[in-house]
Amino acid sequence: MEARVQKTLDRISVPVHSCVRIESRHPGVIAYVDPFRIDGAPHDADLVLITHDHYDHFSPEDIAKVRKPGTAFVLPQAMDRRDLPIDRAQTEVHFLAPYSECTVFGIPVHTVPAYNVGKEFHPKANRWIGYVLTVDGVRVYVSGDTDDNQDVRTVRCDIACIAAGGTFTCTPREAAELACALAPAVAIPTHYGSIVGKPADGRAFEAFVNGRVPVCLKIPDEPAAHRH
Repeated sequence: MEARVQKTLDRISVPVHSCVRIESRHPGVIAYVDPFRIDGAPHDADLVLITHDHYDHFSPEDIAKVRKPGTAFVLPQAMDRRDLPIDRAQTEVHFLAPYSECTVFGIPVHTVPAYNVGKEFHPKANRWIGYVLTVDGVRVYVSGDTDDNQDVRTVRCDIACIAAGGTFTCTPREAAELACALAPAVAIPTHYGSIVGKPADGRAFEAFVNGRVPVCLKIPDEPAAHRH
């Protein structure tokens, strides 16, 4: 693995479920995607990105724990008419459709459709999104709630954070096949071990990948109930 990818990987954490925290060096920016069940109140987010408005991805309580004066937000265009826990007149807010982009604090942000195939939880018509953030020259993909589909297969990334808990998203086997199709430098399974999916799903994902792509497990193996 290239040193630049390893350095970015070391600054990514997935404390629970689909909450992904990314820390860049240049510029020094801390970004959260779908903050949820945040321990304490770090108030350290420069940037908060939301993939869709289900409660385990859009949590006003947890947004309040990470935001600080000057925190910027990126949300799906579909959430533009929702009541949001922010003062739009005083806050940098970007509402993006799929296949859109913006740059926030020097971080390029690109959106990717996120939707189910053959189930109704996340319809394509809702225009919900995943993100590709370019952090220190490394492309980090955070899938949001999605199945393997023709749109996500177009993603180019160095690090892929892919929902793998089944029921509402890819199963571990499906997520593994998507990871191998994307061929990133490293894949990180998410969206398991608490709200949905078993703590063992990360290991199952790794087994299904079977060495075709390097895997890094970021969610702790113990059940979330033991950590909160």
